Amino acid sequence: MSTTKMLETVVVKFGGSVLENEKAINQVASLIKETKGKGLGVVVVVSAMKGVTDQIMALSKKENPEIEPYLLDELLSSGEKTSARMVAAALASFGLQSVIVDPDTPYWPVITDERHLDANPLVEESRAKTQELIIPLLEAGKVPVVCGFLGKTVGGKITTLGRGGSDTTAVLLGNCLNAKEVILVKDVEGVYSSDPDKVTNPQFIESLNGEEAEMLAAGGAKFLHVKALRYQSSGLRIRVTNLDKLDSGTVIKGELSPVQVEMLGERVSMITFVGLNPEKTESIIRAVKAVREAHGDLLALSLESNAAIFYVGGGENVLDGVHQVLVEDKIGKAVSEFPRLSMITVKGAALETERGVVQRITGPLAKASINVYGIVTILSSVRVFVSSEHSERAHGLVKEAMMGPAENRKGELPSK
Repeated sequence: MSTTKMLETVVVKFGGSVLENEKAINQVASLIKETKGKGLGVVVVVSAMKGVTDQIMALSKKENPEIEPYLLDELLSSGEKTSARMVAAALASFGLQSVIVDPDTPYWPVITDERHLDANPLVEESRAKTQELIIPLLEAGKVPVVCGFLGKTVGGKITTLGRGGSDTTAVLLGNCLNAKEVILVKDVEGVYSSDPDKVTNPQFIESLNGEEAEMLAAGGAKFLHVKALRYQSSGLRIRVTNLDKLDSGTVIKGELSPVQVEMLGERVSMITFVGLNPEKTESIIRAVKAVREAHGDLLALSLESNAAIFYVGGGENVLDGVHQVLVEDKIGKAVSEFPRLSMITVKGAALETERGVVQRITGPLAKASINVYGIVTILSSVRVFVSSEHSERAHGLVKEAMMGPAENRKGELPSK
């Protein structure tokens, strides 16, 4: 690990749609030269050219539909390797010394688990490699050109990081380098209030916090792969922009929170409407207002074709208030209340991309014969409703399932 003061560094990632032709690649090289001329260390991350990964995938599957994931990863890696060499050649023509960094070179820094086609970087191992191998290149005035999307297991097998994996590479390296900024160069100038191709009058957004960016990306916005946000460190700024100007675009600041398991202190009631009239569903808004007028807090709402369930925290005579709406607006046949519930919330970075997370939460509760009265998932948040009688035990079981035994949690004393 380098013990000298690190050069102020930026990581600049170029997407495949940017690297579309010779003119664009020369513009990339010009921007890198301009950025380096400001006295910054520059790490370049490149994707495969537009369509190349899909072509390799389709051809490989056509030749062998049962192709093994590890072999497919090796084949897919050729797209990024080609891009890295093209960009390195362009940098040389602009008088810059570059070093190609792919899994076959001795400089490779991204170490992952063995989950082929959707591998997860091992942060500490990658940090050690980055500081050992990449920082000396920067200090020597060179420009590392790193293949995005790719990884390498501890055992030396090539992996890929899943769709949009070059974003993950860039943010991970920015984290490991304690970089000033990660710049994601796309074919759009930044983030808009919605997809400009689908809505009228989209508004440009200058900044987002990490949670806002995650919710948009997980909800289908294409400006950033949600997995990348797992690796954003405190203070690391991410900028989404295009080739026209690297210091413009949308800035994302504020890392995502690690996994947390919390229990709401106040009592929760489950209010259920049955026989919902499909022509009167707009009156649900009046029912929500009635909850608030009764000083209740609407924690979650679940709608079915002929029923609606409100999970309400606190309040006074909430049932009576929503029943009046039922009677006056004739929105359904009946309404019931199940009181004395508690809400346990699991939230954290990119929780929605973790496979089997709901089973991890509910499995221990089922084994302990603790009934679940409702479960609501909203991106990186899972809310579970259980009887208050079993709430403390349920909270402990879920916390252990998601975070490990208390004695192993950093910064947290073992439970007495």
